[in-house]
This record gives sequence, structure tokens and C-alpha cells, in this order.
Amino acid sequence: MKFLFPFLLLLASHSLVAQIDSTYLRTLYRHGMDMSEEKVDSIKYFADIIEKISEKSHYVLGQIYSLRLEGFYFENKGEYEKAIDYYLQTLDEARKVDNIEIEVSALTDLAAVYTSDLDQAQKAKEVYLECVALNKRRGNVRSLLATYTNLGAIYNKLGMHDSALALFNEGLRLGKPLEAQGKYDMSTLYNNIGNAYFLKNDFDQALFYFRKNHTQHKASGSLDDIWLDELNLADAYIGKNMMDSANKFAHSSLAIAKELGSKSKEADSYSILSKYYQHKGEFRTAFEYLQEWYKLDTSLVNAQTYKAIAVLQEKFHARERENEKLVLEAEIANEKFDNRIIMVTAIGLLIVVGLIATAFFIKRNANRKLLQTNDLILRQNEKLSELNFEKNSLISIVSHDLSTPFASIGMWSQLLDNDKNPLSEEQQKAISKIRQSTSYGEKLIRRILDVEKAQTNQQKINIENFDLKIFVEEIVESFKPSAEKKSIRMITEMPQHSVYLLSDRQMVSRICENLLSNAIKYSDRGKNVWVSISEEKDAVSIKIRDEGQGIEKEELPYLFSKYNKISSIPTEGEASTGLGLSIVKRIVEELNGHILCESEKAKGSLFTVILKR
Repeated sequence: MKFLFPFLLLLASHSLVAQIDSTYLRTLYRHGMDMSEEKVDSIKYFADIIEKISEKSHYVLGQIYSLRLEGFYFENKGEYEKAIDYYLQTLDEARKVDNIEIEVSALTDLAAVYTSDLDQAQKAKEVYLECVALNKRRGNVRSLLATYTNLGAIYNKLGMHDSALALFNEGLRLGKPLEAQGKYDMSTLYNNIGNAYFLKNDFDQALFYFRKNHTQHKASGSLDDIWLDELNLADAYIGKNMMDSANKFAHSSLAIAKELGSKSKEADSYSILSKYYQHKGEFRTAFEYLQEWYKLDTSLVNAQTYKAIAVLQEKFHARERENEKLVLEAEIANEKFDNRIIMVTAIGLLIVVGLIATAFFIKRNANRKLLQTNDLILRQNEKLSELNFEKNSLISIVSHDLSTPFASIGMWSQLLDNDKNPLSEEQQKAISKIRQSTSYGEKLIRRILDVEKAQTNQQKINIENFDLKIFVEEIVESFKPSAEKKSIRMITEMPQHSVYLLSDRQMVSRICENLLSNAIKYSDRGKNVWVSISEEKDAVSIKIRDEGQGIEKEELPYLFSKYNKISSIPTEGEASTGLGLSIVKRIVEELNGHILCESEKAKGSLFTVILKR
């Protein structure tokens, strides 16, 4: 805060000058944007000064600077909805005056909030694509390079690693000349490229870029950057099974995290060490590091949870106060309306014309109230949508907390099973039951999250043209090991020629995998499962038939309902949540197709999926 006094003196001197110095306002703006999270109140201070000066002088750019600083202030306060509102205002005003530089800055701010704070990768992707178009239009290479880096990171988060690498390669082409001249730091781009290769399990390429960053940061002495590099190197060496190198960098990253005093970094280092020892088969040590991670991570998550709960409680109390106000207003309105009716009736007995005029007035007043009521309903619906979003966020946090105990139970059961002391038959059965229950609980959490995600309609369809025949044959091949465990024979009936389908490959994969898994799960040993595809006029059909237990006729109408469980049960005790077929139906409908089921008890089932080409 030591630099505030010179600015106060400048402000005093400017009050004596009629012409506002735009350079001075830009200086205030830059200082506000450079403020750290610890000085968040100073950001608000600069925003207010710039707004007052700009409003008096009608300096439009100054008013836009103030709006962006307000968004930056609320982002640092953790009030992300208000931050987005101010960034959108900044974007709108920048477009009005055709200021591309501020427009790009506002879009980048929005994308950062969507990515880091609200975990809305699809929205961030759309915003960054706008940034790419604007940067190409104004020819700013540095800004375009930064946007490619950020957009590629979003593609990595969405699982589109090849698309991410395509953007990163374009970034390399633009950035290499600048890096050679010492005009641009490429470390963020190198780190994102390494992450993309890591996610593709190409650990050699990942290590190349992680080592490149590590060498540069060792020379500059930046501990924050070195910590991230060594964490990445440890993870990549674990993937390559080079355990000595992994051990060295994992322990080094923990030492740096403790030196920096960062609990979040320390938690990440404990997580890598747990992964390292689990990979080595030293489960007791892995569990000890997992507990250290859990202590730190839980404290961080709980802090976020309590903050979210406090916000929800305040919204709830605000809703209660608003409802009380509405009830009071309604009672007053009713009382006024009754008095008006009495007066109109009395006047109507004397003058018919007065009655007509009064009736017209009442009707007009009622229409106005109806419009007000409709507006109130719309605003209430918007608030309900916001509360629903908060509910989904809490579900994600709670699921995070639930998954950790299941991981601990799984770790302990693994330790017991690997114990050198022989276990009795009853003890072995007990451990087996613990494992089954743990696996079922983890799957149930994932399924619940899957359904909640589907209800928010956040899934983006990625259309591509692919050979359905080869695609289905590969899926069938991946299920053969699980079928062979039950001596079930997989039979494919495919046309001789290729069958191309224009659709979302990932969604079609989930449809086939769910249906094949059910066919195996509900079939007895030694039975057959048939998979076939065929072409129709403007569609293709995928058929999966089994010789399993079949489905009761009266249960067929409810087969695709969420959480519905039919009387048929898996033949060898496999887990079933009742969510699979409801998810399949939802995906098929999103792809503009439909699904049919034909079944008889004890005679098996036939599922037919028809997708438009």
C-alpha cells in the first residue's frame, strides 16, 4: 500500500486541471490490475477513483477500465457471478467503441473464470475461440500465442489431446522466433505440450518438454516453477516405470513445497508420492502418504465447502425476506382492491358511464400487475437455476469427500490380501466382500456424477465421420476377456463393405459398451451374445442380442427409467445401479436416434439402436 500516497497527491493536482490526463488514468488502471489477491481492497479503490474522474470528464475508456477492475476485484473476492457480470459489461462497452485490445482482455478474463473457478471448460473454449479470431484480426502475435496456449489447455481438459497438440504446434511456430530474440517466455506452452503427451501416454515426448522447462527454471531460480516441473517429471517417470528418477523428483518437489509454505503444493506432492509407492507395490507407505494428502486436501476442500454453504444460507434468508415482502404487498393490494370495488359499485348505481370508466381502469391495472407477476416469476426462475448450479457444485464436493474413504478401504484390503501370514477361508471371503462393496460404492458415485452432469446439459457433441464396422469390431474385441471369464461366445455379424456414420464417436462407444456389458452381465455361462450392424435408407442400426434371463413384459415400459431396477439380476453377482439404460437412452436421443428392446422371460433380449447417418 506504500504507493497510494503519490497517487493521492496526483489526484489532488488533477482536480485543478480541466483536461483529464488519459495517461494518468491508464497508470492507475495498470496498478490496479497488478494488485495481488492479498491487496484486493486496493483494486476496488483504484476502480472507484477511475470511475469518478471518468464520469465527470465523460472519458469512455476510463469508464471501461473501471468496469474491468470491478470484475477483477470480485474475482479475487471469490464472487464469480458478479465478476462475470462486470467482465461482460467491459466486453460490451469495448465493442461499442471498437477497442479490440480491451475486448480481447475481457474475453480472456471470462475464460479464466470459467476455467479455473467455475470448471466450465466448454464455455471457456467458446470464449478463447473468439479471442483467436480477434487476435488474428489485429495481428498481435504475442496475444495470439498466449490464446493458443490457453485454448490448447482447455482441449486437454476436454480430452481432445490431438486438437490441443495441433494448437500447441502452431504456437511453437509463432513463438520460436520470439524466444530466440529473448522477447517471449515459452515455459507455459512447453508445460502444456508435455501435459498433452502425458495424457496420451507418450511419456518420452512428455519428459522432453518437462526437462526443457526444468533446465530453464533451474537457471532462473524460480522455486514455484521448479516445483511444478519436478512434480511433472516425477509423474512422467512413474509412467515410464523409471522409479529411481521418479523417487528423486517426487521427494524434491515435497521439499520445495515445504520451503514455499504452500499447503496446496504440499498436498499435490504427497499425492504423487502415494502414487509412486503404490506403483512399487509398497502399499503401506503409499497409504501413509495418502493420509498426509487427505489431511491437507480435506482442509482445503472444507474451507471451500463452508464458503459455499455460507453463500447458500445467505441466499436462502434473502429468499425468505423477499417472500415475506411479497405476502405483505399482496395483502395491501387486496385491501386496496376491495376498497376500490366498493367505491366503484356506489358510483355505478348513480352513473353508468362512471362504472364503465372505472372498469376500464381496473382492467388496465390488473394487466399491469399481471406483467409484474410474470416478471417476478422469470426472476425467481433465474434464481432457482443459480441455486441448482450451487447444488450441483456441492454434489461434486461431497462426492470428492466420499471417494477418499473408499480409496482408503481399497488400500487396506490390498494390504490384508498381500500379508505374508496365511488367511483362513472365511477371512479371504470377507476381504473379497470388502473389495466388491468398495468397487460398487466407487461406481455408484461415478454414476451419480454422470447423471448430474447429464442433467446440466453440458456435454458437447463432437461430430466426425468414421467406419462403424471397424469401430464396433474393436469394442467387441475389448469385451472378449470379460466374456471368456463366463465362457460366453461373442459372435459378430457384419456386412462385407465399410459402413460410415457421421456422429460422435465417444457417445456411440458409450452406447455399445453399456449394452454389451449388460448382455454379458445378465447371461449364464456358456451362452452366446450376437452383435450386428446393418444399413437402412438414411440410418444405421446396431443390434445386440443375448440368451440371458430376459425381461418381464410388464417391466419393459419402465426399462429406461432412471434408477429403475428390474426383477432380472446379474447371473454372478455383478453390481447394478439401474442407471446404465437411462444413460444409453439419453445419449441415443441426443444423437437424434432411438432405441428399442424386444425381450421374453428366460429367452434373452434384443436391443436395437437406430442412428441417423
